[in-house]
Amino acid sequence: MRAGQDSVIRDVFLCHAWDDRRGAATELNDLLENKDVSVWFSERDIILGQPFMREIDKGLAKSRTGLVLVTPAFLKRIENGGVSDKELSALLARDLLIPVVHGTTYEELRAVSPLLGSRHGFDTSEDSFEVIAGKVAEMVSVELLV
Repeated sequence: MRAGQDSVIRDVFLCHAWDDRRGAATELNDLLENKDVSVWFSERDIILGQPFMREIDKGLAKSRTGLVLVTPAFLKRIENGGVSDKELSALLARDLLIPVVHGTTYEELRAVSPLLGSRHGFDTSEDSFEVIAGKVAEMVSVELLV
């Protein structure tokens, strides 16, 4: 965890498949942070030796909204009931999530998760991660003003 960040409310919780943690998820996290969006990202917020699921639970509780990075790996993980599936369930229960479809389609997403697939979100076949990060930053700044 980043020093002093354990009690800070984050703008977004970045839900992603384990397989994407060093690729697409890190890229999206870095772009969001460069736009001054505070992100709870397991790769940076769970320190060694901490209970993985409990730290995720805390991250979910301390995030305003969730970005769900939907990739082929993510779709496999939620079908098999992995950690991503648990994160998704928590975000769906709170009604706080925005899908970011990357390397797959909304049609494929709806086949696995009709609830998530029904949400308006982003698609990297239409917008780059850079553009998406900018739009999320705009959304976050508007939410903070309300």
